[in-house]
Amino acid sequence: MTDHKQWNLVADIGGTNARFAVHDVASDELKKIVVLSVADHPTFLGALRHLLHLVREGKQWDHFPLEACLAVACPVDQEQISFTNSNWRFTRSELGEVLHAIPVQVINDFSAVAWSIPELQPFEWHQIGGRNPKPDKPIAILGPGTGLGVCTLVPVKGGYKVVDGEGGHIDFAPVNSREIDILRILQTRYERVSIERLLSGSGIVNIYRSLCTIDSKDVIYQTAQQITEAAINVGDPVALETLSIFCQILGSTASNLALISNAKGGVYIAGGIVLRFLDFIQSSQFRQRFEDKGRFKSFVEEIPVRVILKQHLGLFGALQKIKHDKQTWPNE
Repeated sequence: MTDHKQWNLVADIGGTNARFAVHDVASDELKKIVVLSVADHPTFLGALRHLLHLVREGKQWDHFPLEACLAVACPVDQEQISFTNSNWRFTRSELGEVLHAIPVQVINDFSAVAWSIPELQPFEWHQIGGRNPKPDKPIAILGPGTGLGVCTLVPVKGGYKVVDGEGGHIDFAPVNSREIDILRILQTRYERVSIERLLSGSGIVNIYRSLCTIDSKDVIYQTAQQITEAAINVGDPVALETLSIFCQILGSTASNLALISNAKGGVYIAGGIVLRFLDFIQSSQFRQRFEDKGRFKSFVEEIPVRVILKQHLGLFGALQKIKHDKQTWPNE
């Protein structure tokens, strides 16, 4: 006789990949992690149906989940959810039909990252500068990926409150002549230059192409991965400067967020991009730019910056959101 197991569905859906997992309620483990390419599926609901088919092929999970939490890379306060960096969209009512009206939460993808932060172990992050975080102060989170995610954790009695937002779309603020030149180049392409136009996968390409234009160099590399590999493995001078500028802008932006949110609880950086060249970031001017805040240098210099090493962070965070709500619902 088939051993049917109770399970929840969690998802972390970005502009490039959609990650899904089964949360086995009995073992409290994430199992059957499936990664789907957004480009391979014209619609989100089609991808979701495909995912459910894959999961339910397993005899243990051939029924619908108890509940679901979907972390999505876009604003979540409307009936229609439209992804910022892909053509996917769906309505909450359509989602209910596909999932047979089970309880479903749709949260911002960086809210999921935020929910994971209090549960991280010391071996799951790498610290760049600063000292110990203050547990009674906010935590700022940012992460370059297909776009730039930003979120804040605010301490409240008994834990934290997640404050999501769209901080990746604040204006890019250059701080030296080289960055001003890059801004001018990008202004000819974009109506408005947000920080996401530089701190993302496509942002690395934007910086590289801008430098080629400014210095009258040939564009040799086409993707962020090619540029990164050319910098680290080949020592290409334009690629090296591209990564260096990326790290400097990342440091300034992380520090700006720390100032805005009083993030003496620490700044956490998520996303797969920074993990590809963590050693480079460590030896770059990232920390120098983080602390380069003039009269407020002393304010930020003790704030630790932690690069998150944990895999499948969004899935883990979506699961923490389900658990949090089960713990707090009776008292709310």
